[in-house]
Amino acid sequence: MTDLYEERGGAQVYQPAEDSDLLARAAARRLGRDERILDVGTGSGYVAATVAAATGARVIGADVSPLAVREARERGVPVVRANLLDPFRDGAFDAVLFNPPYLPTDPEAEWDDWMERALSGGPDGRRVIDPFLADVRRILRPDGRVFLLASSLTDVEAVRETARESGLDGEVIAEESFPFERLVVLELVPT
Repeated sequence: MTDLYEERGGAQVYQPAEDSDLLARAAARRLGRDERILDVGTGSGYVAATVAAATGARVIGADVSPLAVREARERGVPVVRANLLDPFRDGAFDAVLFNPPYLPTDPEAEWDDWMERALSGGPDGRRVIDPFLADVRRILRPDGRVFLLASSLTDVEAVRETARESGLDGEVIAEESFPFERLVVLELVPT
């Protein structure tokens, strides 16, 4: 039987793009060597590997896709197969990084494959962001931080409001504009 991953040449795993690079650079500037960091939805492992190389910190990846887990491991990232934050213990991390699936997608236009899960944020782009924000404080140490990539396509202010409702507040620490969207990295801390 041919492996679907090999058949598509890795096309079922989200590969680094402008959003990944913006998150990795912004987080690396703010994180240090002694921090324990989780990269949620690690995909290819690019953000985790970049932050680990830049800071010397211990960065662990997590992804629901078995194909992404395999690719991140091949990149040298220690990674766990996980649905968002489910398997992680309370207060385990100094920082959490997340480049979520954020593209608004009509449910009737979605495909049922790993790449779609890596891209689709549901009708408003926040299908995965909202449950992440509702649970992320649990796994943070008291002075922990969240570095979350958000897009103007998902309404950055709505994302910030959901974060506030979940007991997190912060600021935009990096941004980049494109003809079709504005990407920002939010650094959020418990309030």
